[in-house]
Amino acid sequence: MQRLLLPPVVWFASVGAMVILQRTWPVAVLPADGRVLAWWAGGVLVLAGLAIAQWHARLFKRIGTNINTFGEPGTLTTAGLFAHTRNPMYLGMLLALAGVALALGTLSPWLLVLQFFVLAQCWYIPLEERKLAARFGRQYADYCRDVRRWI
Repeated sequence: MQRLLLPPVVWFASVGAMVILQRTWPVAVLPADGRVLAWWAGGVLVLAGLAIAQWHARLFKRIGTNINTFGEPGTLTTAGLFAHTRNPMYLGMLLALAGVALALGTLSPWLLVLQFFVLAQCWYIPLEERKLAARFGRQYADYCRDVRRWI
């Protein structure tokens, strides 16, 4: 069951649900002249968000730490965007979802962006933070004091 709740799985499911919502319940459709700009801007956000998430996933792999949300942390990572935000992978996934919603050109897909944000804020991040605090103690507390959450 945990595999189905991993953030990348939820992300892909959210994209699928966004497309379904856009086609079955297209609330507040953008006018035709705005759709092209929204599509391009959304594409840029998708690429930027996925690049951020993948950059940090590769960073975890390179330093040999656990990337599984439900697993035990291996290393306290402060490289890359972790120097500026405690959750760059979630931030990247959220940006990419916002890009998909923008590109779809209706309001209804934004419900899934909100759903992913709430899921990350209320479940994934607190779960990971408890594990990091238990594993790294004072070192993690100092990191939290110095680096904002941003998501």
